[in-house]
Amino acid sequence: MTPFDREAVRSFRFVRCRFDAGTGVAELVYAFDDGPELIETITVPGAPFALDGARAHAAEQALRLLHLIAGVSYYKAAVPGDIRIDSYAIDAGTARMLEGIYLNGLGEFAYRNGLDLHGKIRFPASKPAPARTGSAGDAVPPRPGETHPHPSPALEGEGGEAGTPGGATLGLRQHALVAIGGGKDSLVSIEALRTAGVEQTVTWIGGSQLIRACAGRTALPTLNIGRQLAPELFEYNRQGAWNGHIPVTAINSAIMVFAAVLLDADQVVFSNERSASYGSLIVSEDGKDTREVNHQWSKGWAFERDFGACIHREVAADLHYYSLLRPLSELAVARQFARSDRYDAYFSSCNRNFHLLGERPVGRWCGVCPKCHFVFLALAPFMPKPRLVAIFGRNLLDDTEQVPGFDALLEYRDHKPFECVGEGRESRAAMATLAQRPEWREDAIVKRFAREILPQLDASELDIAPLLVIDDEHRIPPALWEQLRAHFAA
Repeated sequence: MTPFDREAVRSFRFVRCRFDAGTGVAELVYAFDDGPELIETITVPGAPFALDGARAHAAEQALRLLHLIAGVSYYKAAVPGDIRIDSYAIDAGTARMLEGIYLNGLGEFAYRNGLDLHGKIRFPASKPAPARTGSAGDAVPPRPGETHPHPSPALEGEGGEAGTPGGATLGLRQHALVAIGGGKDSLVSIEALRTAGVEQTVTWIGGSQLIRACAGRTALPTLNIGRQLAPELFEYNRQGAWNGHIPVTAINSAIMVFAAVLLDADQVVFSNERSASYGSLIVSEDGKDTREVNHQWSKGWAFERDFGACIHREVAADLHYYSLLRPLSELAVARQFARSDRYDAYFSSCNRNFHLLGERPVGRWCGVCPKCHFVFLALAPFMPKPRLVAIFGRNLLDDTEQVPGFDALLEYRDHKPFECVGEGRESRAAMATLAQRPEWREDAIVKRFAREILPQLDASELDIAPLLVIDDEHRIPPALWEQLRAHFAA
């Protein structure tokens, strides 16, 4: 293999993408400059797939979006200033959305590596398109760029009709592909949809046995989609490529949208709460500047809004992408989860259980990471103490070695961790609630909070009730939301 030198790279290329409807395998091909092709594969169970007419066109559009979004895993290795799309073209609205995904989704990556990506990420827009309504209601004008060839459709099987407009109504069946990650949030969504009578398939990407066991516990149909990264990427990392956090929820969203078109499902459902839209506030070393870096940006409202609008515009008008928990805070989700013990022995939100190079299945909860800290704290106000301690195997709030971790959640002398955890105000309200309860207030960390931190806080901001109020900003289909609003409010 040719040695990889990130500083010598000048361009990142989206070479091509193709899908074999007979095998269910999609290939996403990338390259740096004229270097070797990097081929990622996505495998969707259920082949062979019958694709023709508008469905074939929608599948091709969804495949291209997946190709473009999944490319962030490779682009970050060198972050070159030149981005090229070799085999198809995109319009200005799609280019702008992709620039937002790459810039914001790589925010933590850039911060940790000391990089400034502002103004550097520019997708070439050359596909002519009339002005159309964007996600925020503004006209999206076409943007000039390079011209790229338009090859024949990248879908092998029954060919699509040339010129079929994007965003057509496909007549998709009423069925939801629901993403499951093994944690409490997706399980709350699954049970809410079950309550509403929505037919659903519990879906995950990759080979996690922990997620498989959790999905099996739902007793619903399951779908395990395969994703295999190009092996060269790991070698590039060993040779000094830039590396770090990527917007994986954006990638998984694009994979599931593609799968929904293939499997004739009209909904792709995630479980991202409104707290995901708020990042960590980072103060500069001189204390003069503060900026926000959101570890979970692609779980936030801005991504959901723009990506969902793009799906309607470019893929299918009747394919709905939304987060069922967007109107809720993390604490509201915890309250919902605590109402049933069905998954107590199966769920885990501990990120140390999920690694690119394999799980660490010593236990479902490490007890020392920010996710363990936050989930324990968020559930504590709503769950009997013996039940919560039994889930984790110990009482995290009675361990003085955990003080720094909980301080970060409270945003006390530290910023919110770079993890998928709730807002600082949620953690402060939860801890203040525990400080008033006899079963918790003598535990070491709760006692310290009451003694040292609570006197510095505004008591009017520590009430949990306002944080449990349901928000109105979401993309949930109106008829479904009408059914579920009362369920979540109870």
